[in-house]
Amino acid sequence: MFTPSPSPSLRSLICLVGIRLPTVSTTGWEGGEGTLIGHKCFCVPGVMEGLLTRFRALATCSHQLSGYVSCRFHHCAPGRGKRLVLSQVFQPQNLREDQVLSLEDRSGDLTCKSQRLMLQVGLIHPASSGCYHLLPYTVRAMEKLVRVIDQEMQGIGGQKVNMPSLSPAELWRATSRWDLMGKELLRLRDRHGKEYCLGPTHEEAITALVASQKTLSYKQLPFLLYQVTRKFRDEPRPRFGLLRGREFYMKDMYTFDSSPEAAWQTYSLVCDAYDRLLDRLGLRCVKVQANVGSIGGTMSHEFQLPVDVGEDRFVFCHSCSFSANLETLDLSQKNCPACQGPLTETKGIEVGHTFYLGTKYSSIFNAQFINVHGKPSLAEMGCYGLGVTRILAAAIEVLSTEDCIRWPGLLAPYQVCLIPPKKGSREEVAVELTGHLYDHITEAVPQLRGEILLDDRTHLTIGNRLKDANKFGYPFVIIAGKRALEDPAHFEVWCQNTGQVVFLTTEGVMELLSQVQVV
Repeated sequence: MFTPSPSPSLRSLICLVGIRLPTVSTTGWEGGEGTLIGHKCFCVPGVMEGLLTRFRALATCSHQLSGYVSCRFHHCAPGRGKRLVLSQVFQPQNLREDQVLSLEDRSGDLTCKSQRLMLQVGLIHPASSGCYHLLPYTVRAMEKLVRVIDQEMQGIGGQKVNMPSLSPAELWRATSRWDLMGKELLRLRDRHGKEYCLGPTHEEAITALVASQKTLSYKQLPFLLYQVTRKFRDEPRPRFGLLRGREFYMKDMYTFDSSPEAAWQTYSLVCDAYDRLLDRLGLRCVKVQANVGSIGGTMSHEFQLPVDVGEDRFVFCHSCSFSANLETLDLSQKNCPACQGPLTETKGIEVGHTFYLGTKYSSIFNAQFINVHGKPSLAEMGCYGLGVTRILAAAIEVLSTEDCIRWPGLLAPYQVCLIPPKKGSREEVAVELTGHLYDHITEAVPQLRGEILLDDRTHLTIGNRLKDANKFGYPFVIIAGKRALEDPAHFEVWCQNTGQVVFLTTEGVMELLSQVQVV
């Protein structure tokens, strides 16, 4: 249990008195500096009360400053809530096909829809082979995905940790995986000649951590420890953008139970959480039996998202729930082993993988606990991975059209895009109405604060900006066009995920957006 640290001491408060802060005028941010309180910090009893009074004034002034800072970066009037505007978003766009092809070293590698679209609209930008800069929209979507993951993992008792990416070679040699992983393991030496790898997974590290705790009791188990971190794998031929890269984000959970029966219950618990998570994202995945590979253990399942560009091949039976990766079956097997019905073969993207490890790692690192009889016993383990950046790319792959990105509703970087009239047009007077609508939404629908983007590029026509908005995939695009001049004003609302276009009053817009779910 995390215990918050005590409030700052009086000494710390006094030392804050001499902080220099930017000055503010009545018209906004000036950018200069002025000393709000310039007294030296002496801990003299007679001045304690005065110093505390000045500190309270400093805190009040700092609070007032926060509103003006947002005005500078979002170009809104002082005193008004900040508005997120599209012109300020760092988002290099490459909306022509030839621009996208020039971003990759080999145009032949640009072979999947998600990669092409993510490069076009500036969600990612190549850094090196198999490595990408994740740009603002992608980071927002990924942060939302991590929040969904946190909700589901912590909902079953998961505790979040963070382990180093650098993993000592001796841990991997202890399990023989230093040699078993071969060239896929990114290895390096420090200045002292000590060997490390950049972790593609963390079974060794987490087991050594738990083994270091010598007084664990069966009453403390199970432990469900997970992290969301960068992983590294020296892919021989990275391709498909974020679907197969050398550096990627993954959620990896490691569980420790007191018995095989309890470990199997935990295994089912995590698999059910994966099903709920993927269902919340609107991704229809298939849980298939799989090989344990280099991770090991006695049981393994993959969560496959059926799609033509998938690199995995699996079969499933329409008559029962049987499904399996082709790697686990005899090539001559044509019928379902469970019901003898015909098997259907398809391709898929592996977005999740679960393993029942037993004592494979706990026996090597001596990860023990004291059982109910007062004797030491080895922990029964499982490990569970989710490809975070892969889920983002896979979702775009299956949900998008050939020309426009579509997001799972919960993961859209912004839920709403507002498009005011073009500057100089007959409808230009509705620009102010668009600003009022922005403010009204943030006040009436508080869950959408920070989820609305104003396309302030009024030098462009509404049509051009609508085309861009359609390509970016905002779930709701609201346009102040000709009917915004009516009394009452009507706004054109595009519901991107359903294809519907409706005209709504301000009250109708509020009613529609109040139903939007966010994380």
